[in-house]
Amino acid sequence: MSSADGANETSDAVRRRRRRSNSLLLVLAVGFLVFGAAAGALYYALQPVTLRIAVGPPGSDDHKVIEAMAEAFASESRTVRLSPITADGAVEALALLGAGKVDLAVGRADLEMPADAQTIAIVRKNFVVLWAPSRPAGKSSRGKPTAKIKEIADLAGRKVGIIGRTAANAALLRVILSAAGVQADKVAVTNFGTSQIDELARDPTLDAFMAVGPLDSKITSDAIAATARARGEPKFLAIDASEAIALKSPRYESEEIPPSVFNADPAWPDDKVETVSVSHLIVARKALSETTAAAFYRQLFALRQAIARQVPGAAHITKPDTEKDAELPVHRGAAAVIDGTERTFLDKYGDYFWFALLLLSGIGSTGAWLRHYFNRDEREENTSHRNRILAMVSRVRSAESNQELLAMQREVDAIIGDTLECYDDGAIEEEELAAFGLVLELFNHAIDERRAALQAGTLEPARVAAVGSSPTSRR
Repeated sequence: MSSADGANETSDAVRRRRRRSNSLLLVLAVGFLVFGAAAGALYYALQPVTLRIAVGPPGSDDHKVIEAMAEAFASESRTVRLSPITADGAVEALALLGAGKVDLAVGRADLEMPADAQTIAIVRKNFVVLWAPSRPAGKSSRGKPTAKIKEIADLAGRKVGIIGRTAANAALLRVILSAAGVQADKVAVTNFGTSQIDELARDPTLDAFMAVGPLDSKITSDAIAATARARGEPKFLAIDASEAIALKSPRYESEEIPPSVFNADPAWPDDKVETVSVSHLIVARKALSETTAAAFYRQLFALRQAIARQVPGAAHITKPDTEKDAELPVHRGAAAVIDGTERTFLDKYGDYFWFALLLLSGIGSTGAWLRHYFNRDEREENTSHRNRILAMVSRVRSAESNQELLAMQREVDAIIGDTLECYDDGAIEEEELAAFGLVLELFNHAIDERRAALQAGTLEPARVAAVGSSPTSRR
């Protein structure tokens, strides 16, 4: 074999090693990329989700509950955290939700809700308490007091003082009056702030009073006690049409005020009173992830007692009724937890796992094809090596010396080393190596036969020389 051929083979070997090195680097780069993407996705999935929740007005019971809720969520470092967004009121909070600027909002059920709003939890139930004083303002408390107003129908032509400046309370009173057969425009209304209880009790123009809040509300109890001191024992007005109101408008519920629920001396009322309630809700848009809504619901009720220790009003947080034909449906994430139909991890992500397996299978097939493609030169070279060895078999059979045989053996040794290196790198398969072995075996047999023939043929020249030196030949 010439030096030029040897140089070419060395150059080819260098190029093959370089290609194999580049292929290895490519595989490593793809592996690191896949690992980095998986690690990034896992890190992102394990991060707590921060939900923006709108609530208002500042300083209200709802605002205090949400602030305490956000602190409890942050201290637990679980899957969900809250970022309170303070609004001027419940109407503004719901408007932020409708505009997509927040994920959750706290609002009263009888307010105008965004079209796709759904309930997550009930913050509290507000009960309507209507009562009338037993004597007019300024009259002496001597003698037996008699209430001018004994039922809601008597409110026609009267004036009602409502605690709370929200327009929703006045709208609720109109619903109650209409159900009782009283024209709402026949009843005058004046709103008082929660800090104006004394002014409400001393106002001589008021014939009745209305409060909307939890049964343990200090504001309601204080208002009843203040009017009792100024105007005599209260007469509680039953809302006899409460069931009809609830049937017509599912945002309201028919309820009863139990006896002696308002802590006063004496305790009032002395008997149960029929009324209606309206709930303050935590609502979300329908588009909120089912998984996120379920996680928020579970975390809220897991921490409810801890929140109630900071803000007692949090004890009123209850789950919504998923079976009730409510005007505002329950979010599917919360409903799944409540009804026990929440899908398991495999139910939720099983399709993704199958997709991942298919993707990995596709990546493996692609990798095998790429490997086959990148190693095509090595396979072609291996075929060329086999053909070279087959060609040497003919040369071996016509070799005239052991030096030629030795040179061809050295050439084949180099081919064998290169072939084994390709096999170790995965460039050729076992079937190709087996075919190479058959050719190599044929070459070795040819070498053995030719070497034996040459050894046997070395005696012929000696015999010729002996015959030439005999006496006969000299004659």
